[in-house]
Amino acid sequence: MSDTPTRHRRSARSTLLPAAAAVTALVAGLLAWPGARPAQAAPTTFAHPGVTVSRAQLDFARGKVLAGAQPWKSAYDQMMGSKYADLNRTPAPRATVECGSYSNPDYGCTDERQDAIAAYTDALAWYITRDDRYARKSIELMDAWSAVIKEHTNSNAPLQTGWAGSSWAKAAELIKYTYTGTWTESARFATMLRTVYLPEVINGSHSNGNWELTMTEAAVGISVFLEDRTSYDKAMATFRTRTAAYVYLASDGALPKTVPSQNLDTTAKIVAYWQGQSTFVTGLTQETCRDFTHTGYGISSISHIAETSRIQGQDLYGTDVGERLRQALGFQAKYERGAAVPSWLCGGSLTTGLGPVTEVGYNALHNRLGIAMTNTQALTEAGRPAGTNNLFVAWETLTHGDNPA
Repeated sequence: MSDTPTRHRRSARSTLLPAAAAVTALVAGLLAWPGARPAQAAPTTFAHPGVTVSRAQLDFARGKVLAGAQPWKSAYDQMMGSKYADLNRTPAPRATVECGSYSNPDYGCTDERQDAIAAYTDALAWYITRDDRYARKSIELMDAWSAVIKEHTNSNAPLQTGWAGSSWAKAAELIKYTYTGTWTESARFATMLRTVYLPEVINGSHSNGNWELTMTEAAVGISVFLEDRTSYDKAMATFRTRTAAYVYLASDGALPKTVPSQNLDTTAKIVAYWQGQSTFVTGLTQETCRDFTHTGYGISSISHIAETSRIQGQDLYGTDVGERLRQALGFQAKYERGAAVPSWLCGGSLTTGLGPVTEVGYNALHNRLGIAMTNTQALTEAGRPAGTNNLFVAWETLTHGDNPA
């Protein structure tokens, strides 16, 4: 378990690997792990709704809420009491959304993300209450943006597109495939996802791993909604490669896996990319030593994509993806709960604040597969009901908390 990890130490000041040997080692390692091999991941027929949450999961949650059972009822009340469920919400679309680092400048960035979360929130509210007003509000938000937006610009454009695109895809799936009324402009919304969002996220990123994971989450969700098998396969291949390069397992060897196109071909480069961490232990992520908030983004997207893949017929929880997710959750949860930080880990200091990101992975690995996850369980249960991070994670105690479907 990640609480007693195997450690591999490599100093940033150590002798660098000779170029030829480094390339040979990297190629040999890449050929040995499944993320490097292209795979046909897309189903013959897509399941709908099928982005992160399925109809069976929604039915389970709805039944629990209507019965007043906990923690689902409190999670539902939290969602309905939020600003995102406000039926008086006015959408604020822009033709050009311009987002700099940390949303500075913020020209439509917050509005877009929050309108997308609101559309998803309203879609969930519709499903549970069967109140048409919520479905119509979700449609109003989606239609407003699909009528206006043309592009994302500035340095944070790929990440912003990933955040908003993830929520748009979930909202659109629920409305298109569960709402009994009419969504007249659904084709226009699909065009928006295909022409404005998908091109921005489908080719991935060489920034910190949470960027590419979030972007890939959006690409996977959009591909499901569009029933685009080619894009789905491409996004899933990116996901397998990035996940293996984001969460370290002792079985990876002395150094973490890498994304080949990033050319991290020396120990020094890898250590620098891992925020200066030179001791690699099972469950450590590429951003653990940066802070837990960004690490949480990456872990969340891994769980969301794995859940979507399971709904679409390819269960990755029994593969290295599931093991990396389990170990990442356990490792971060241990320190999030207050365990003493050893001197070899991030210089003896961690910036915690993981966020409401554990429900999906915990439910899949602990409840479905029966894996003991002591730290993750304690952290998850203490954080219920899990709310929203106001970026792309929302209401997962409601949708996935102890959900057997």
